[in-house]
Amino acid sequence: MKQTLTITCKLRPTPEQALKIEALLKAFADACNFVNQSVKPSVTRKTTIQSQVYQDIRARFGLSANQAVRVCARVGANRKTAKLKHRPVKAFRPTSADYDARVFAFREKDWTVSLTLLDGREHIRLDMGNYQRGKLKGRKPTSAQLCQHRDGFYYIHIQLTDDAPDPIKPDKVIGVDFGRRKIAKTSTGQGWDGKPLNQIRDRFSRVRASLQKKASKGTRSSRRRCRQVLQRLSGRERRFQQWLNHSISAAIIREAKQLNAAVAIEDLTGIRERTNQQPRSKTERRRSNSWAFYQLRQFLAYKAIKEGIELVAVPPADTSQTCHRCNHMGLWSGKSFNCGHCGWHGDADWNGAINISKLGAVVSLPRGSGLFCSLEQAVSGLPKAPSL
Repeated sequence: MKQTLTITCKLRPTPEQALKIEALLKAFADACNFVNQSVKPSVTRKTTIQSQVYQDIRARFGLSANQAVRVCARVGANRKTAKLKHRPVKAFRPTSADYDARVFAFREKDWTVSLTLLDGREHIRLDMGNYQRGKLKGRKPTSAQLCQHRDGFYYIHIQLTDDAPDPIKPDKVIGVDFGRRKIAKTSTGQGWDGKPLNQIRDRFSRVRASLQKKASKGTRSSRRRCRQVLQRLSGRERRFQQWLNHSISAAIIREAKQLNAAVAIEDLTGIRERTNQQPRSKTERRRSNSWAFYQLRQFLAYKAIKEGIELVAVPPADTSQTCHRCNHMGLWSGKSFNCGHCGWHGDADWNGAINISKLGAVVSLPRGSGLFCSLEQAVSGLPKAPSL
């Protein structure tokens, strides 16, 4: 099994190179928009799209042969994703361009990358830390993505593909219950409280609202100052959430490796769309939409593959309302769970995590889970590793 990890490295282009990168990104986005408008929306195959517009892309936008092929692949992939979500493809913005081995090369001897731009090849210096240097040392990556982040700087996302270790044969299953009150709770008793995160998010929201209000009024200098502060705060909340999810996922996988266990998680796909259909306050909607459960699942997935840990996604229905001791429906209220059948009462998230571990055992352990109710419908599989 192959695993692809993405290493993000900052570029240090000269002013002339920066202008060439900007022109390349604009040409790539314009080509994608042209293809999306010229080819029928039902066509999603890269080769079919390429056969129809390849020559036009080369003639109109000045892209190289491989870049024209990457444009067709980008449009086809976006169309497939939009089709799964029953949405149209949005307009492409000049923020990224795809590269393969013919138009990209990493040079370890001087820590630069060679990129084909509109006017030919350019060798651009990399600004990296020890982590990126350690990952790229001795490697010859064959694909990358040139990006402009929100901070205005240019980055190269280099893909590294390795053979993942074979999954270990687990002796048990650790269940993980996701939530907003507790970001994650495991069946072994580990838990991460979401209250500090919610407080930080609320504080950032208040600061942004205040600065945006001031930026719309006041003097010219005060408006400029407010915009500068907003730009400085941009991404700080996101980076904190990312660091927290990395810490949680690393702790869960580390415990699973120590216990020789598989990990079972809830499949919460589509939960945001379902909850947004319910009447809620503006504050509650913001808190729910900022819940980064999918990012946590991605981090768990790639760390599990890297360590040979099996990851199982199970349906979340009734896991929080079923007693883990007698498998009967109970009363779930806030942080507590009470079973009217056997009399058990305790932490609701821990109870749900145990039920998730039982569902994961259905497909991970040969002896099964011992469940006898409708909960025993699990979905197994090892997710593909996402990008970092």
